[in-house]
Parts: sequence; structure tokens; C-alpha cells
Amino acid sequence: MLKIKEKKPIISIGSITAAILLSLTLIPAAVAKDVLLRVGIVQRFGDEAKEKLTLSSTSGDNLTLRVVGEDGQSQTLQTNRLQLEVIPRPLASPILQEKVILSDHATFETAENSAKNWAKMGIKVEITQPGRWQVWAKREVYENPLVRRWLLTSLQTKGHNQPYINSVLLKEKPQVSFQINGVRYFPKELEIESQKNLIQVTHSPNQVRLYGGTMRLQPNAYGTFTLVNNVPLETYLRGVVPHEIGHDAPESATRAQTIIARTYALRNLRRFQADNYELCADTHCQVYYGLTGTNPRADQAITATRGLVLTYQNELVDALYSSTTGGVTALFSDVWDGEERPYLRAVVDSPNRVWDLSKQSLANETTFRQFINLKDGFNETGRRVFRWQKQASLADLSQDLETYLTRRKHPLAHFQKIQWMEVTKRSPSGRILTMTIQTDKGILELHKNEVRSALGPPRSTLFYIDPIYDTNRQIQGYNFIGGGFGHGVGLSQFGSYNLARLGWSPEQILAFYYPGTIIQPLNNSIVFWRGN
Repeated sequence: MLKIKEKKPIISIGSITAAILLSLTLIPAAVAKDVLLRVGIVQRFGDEAKEKLTLSSTSGDNLTLRVVGEDGQSQTLQTNRLQLEVIPRPLASPILQEKVILSDHATFETAENSAKNWAKMGIKVEITQPGRWQVWAKREVYENPLVRRWLLTSLQTKGHNQPYINSVLLKEKPQVSFQINGVRYFPKELEIESQKNLIQVTHSPNQVRLYGGTMRLQPNAYGTFTLVNNVPLETYLRGVVPHEIGHDAPESATRAQTIIARTYALRNLRRFQADNYELCADTHCQVYYGLTGTNPRADQAITATRGLVLTYQNELVDALYSSTTGGVTALFSDVWDGEERPYLRAVVDSPNRVWDLSKQSLANETTFRQFINLKDGFNETGRRVFRWQKQASLADLSQDLETYLTRRKHPLAHFQKIQWMEVTKRSPSGRILTMTIQTDKGILELHKNEVRSALGPPRSTLFYIDPIYDTNRQIQGYNFIGGGFGHGVGLSQFGSYNLARLGWSPEQILAFYYPGTIIQPLNNSIVFWRGN
């Protein structure tokens, strides 16, 4: 183990000789106190009729409930089992609920960049996720109906046709309810804890999970409720790492994933500000299953890397990762709009020089096809989605596109048929930047990650298409031939498997996927996100 004498040890990712294992005594006092996270584990409770949620204590323990009623009065209750349900309560008179939706997006990254652009126009905004990600005009600023319509009209006058007002006439209000000892409660706020800091949550017969920490049920921005798990960061990682990297991942890959997962969590605490929590528990953030399915190897990696994060110029990196890159990683700007991240570069995902991007740019269509036809020598060679091929009819593709455009209220949403499609621009990493589609109602362009949102077949944006003709030489569909699964930015989880098996250390793996970065113990000088 490397002996480091500085008060705040830093491991340069560029240094192969630096050791990833730091003893806990070398971690500064600032890290000793674990960071408490707020994770929405059930984000929209009450969306479905007769939906129920059961919380229970472990053997020999009880749940302690702090209940605040609608009158503001607080009381404390104890039970070993709590069943929550949402009951619709009629309103004395209907209420018109409105919001100005400025834009709609598949990912937080795109929504955040859009929010910045609206903010530059002087509009107060908030990022939400009622289903897809959306940017809203901030509700408390534009709470007057006349002000909302003035805002929409002024935007339309300037040529912004995407924003619209979403109006719903509410005749009833959902209310959380539970019953203990024959008494029914309708809490305005509800906090749940146990003496052992363990709570079992049953959302369905197939979804029973044990969580560390405490729980809070709170209203969200969509008229439903969110169950929030207040959990220490290092405990949270026990529910993330084994499910993200896999139970059988090599040790170095598991430790690299742990550092990235810790960094990702702290960098992304702003995602759900509109709903008063920080992270979700699915692939829109990181998969988090609580203490269900913990794994000794992952636990060892969490302990060995406790407090370690990945930084660039003393800021936490945007720790993006995916399962499979398809043989080359993507730049941030290949997938999303926004400021470039210097450490998220196009890297050929191989331990050998199987391809030279400086001489053979994948922006060229012919060269790209040659690259996709290569199958050997990559870190992900042999993985199921390293190379893939899917076929779709024009009818199916048209249905996919219509659904996407309708959801976004696009002016071409009611077209009848796609006539042809073409990839018109690629990045040097091969990702599609622009796909042009001709419909019977007009022509439209899909950009970057929109392609995956709008069309069913693509597993990534690293693909090319070939038309399928009928006997009359009329296009009846397309073949999609590509590689990778997901956005392809940053670390490849399956790629890290191969590098670890070749003997690469965690710091070497992270140096490969995030060039120019530094591993540091978390301390008070590190900036979580400079945009804050």
C-alpha cells in the first residue's frame, strides 16, 4: 500500500504506480462524517388507483412514526407494520391547476441545458420529471393565470413554438391515509424510523426491499407523493454498486465502479430540487435497491475506497457511465447539448491500438461502417450488445415516431408515414448527431440522443441504417446495424471487466475512461458542481 503523508492525499490518475487502497486513517476528518442523501425510492405514489405501500420493521423492532396532521398538530405513534394508501378526497369546488411547460426531454442532461437557455432569457425555471424530464416556468413566480398567458404569448411572438400551458381541472385531491389500532390518520407529513435503522418496503409482491436509514413520505410537484429514503452515502452505495457493476465483476472493476458511483451521487444532488429530494433509484440516476442483494465483494470495495471521489480541477467529474460503449466512448456533446467536459473524450475501448481516431475519423460514413464491422480486439468483444442488428418496418418506425412527436406536441405529430430516413451528420466518435426523416407531412431532423427516444430499434446512437426494399424497389423498412448499449459516455462497465482481468488497477481503469482526472478523498475544498 502506498504510504501518503499529506493531510489531503491525492492520487493522480495519470500515475500507474499510485495505489487505490488508502487506509481509513488517511482520510481527512471532513470525510469521517458520512454524507446523508435523500433518495426517492417510490417517486409517484398514488399514480395508480388502489396503489398501496407497506412499511414494516425487522424482527424485534418497531417503527416510530412522526405524524403531522392537516391542522399542523404533531403526534408520535408506534407500530411494526404500516400500510399506506392514497384516497381521493373531493374538493369543495374545482381548482384549475396550470403550469407553463417550456420543453420536454428524455434525459436530465438535456433538460438542464435547456433550463439554462431559458434562464438566459430571464425566465425563472425548474426542472421536473412527471414522466419524461421537463422544464417548467417556476410555478410560484408565474402563479397568476394572466402572467402565464403573457409569458406564453411573448415566447410565441419571439418564435418559440415549443412551450405550452398544461391545464387540469381538479375535482378531487389525493390524500395519504393509514390506520393504526382502528384509528384512521390523514397525515400532511409523515416521517418513519426504527431503532435498528432498518425498514422493509413492499410496493408489490415482486418488490420487497430492505432499506437502511429513515423514511419520509412527502408531496411532489405532480399531485402524488414520494417516499424518500434518508440514507448515509456509504450505506447507499451498498444498494448501488452490486446492481450496477454486477455481483461477479472483477475486484478492480468493482472498485472503479464504486468510486464512480460515489462521485455520481454527490455530483447529481440537484436533480430533484423541484420535489425536495436529491436522487432517484432507477436508471435516470443509479439503480438503488437498498440493502436487498448486497454483495461481499461490493462491500469490500466500498470499505477500501471509502470517501474517494474522482475530480477534475478540484470539481467532481460528471461521472457518466454505461454498460457497453460499442468499441469507442463518446464525448458529452456527442449525446447531449451543453458545455463540454474535457475528461469525457472519444477513446477507442481497447487495450490495444485496433483503431486510430486521429487518422480514421468515424464522422465519415464509409469509415464508420468499417469500424462497426470490426469485432475482435476490443474490451467488450463477445458481449451481447457489443454489436447488434435490428430490423423494423416503416409502419413500426412511423408508429414510434408519431408517439414521440405527439408527446412533444410537435407540429408534424399527425403524419401518416415515414418515406425515407438518412444519417446526415456524425461525430468523430461515430455517434449520430443528425438524422433526417422525410414524412408525408414534411421533413424533420432528430438530433443526438433524440434518435433513441424517437425510434424503437436503436440501442445506442452508434449505428448505421440500410433500407429494406420490396420486389418493386420500394422502401418497406430499415436494418439498424450498430454497437453498444446506452449513451456510451465515460466508463464502460463491461469494458472495465476486461481491463481488470488484464491486471489493470482501479486508477488505471479510471485514467483510461476519464483522462486527466484525479482521485481524491472527499474534503471541504472539493466543488460538487460549479453550476451551483
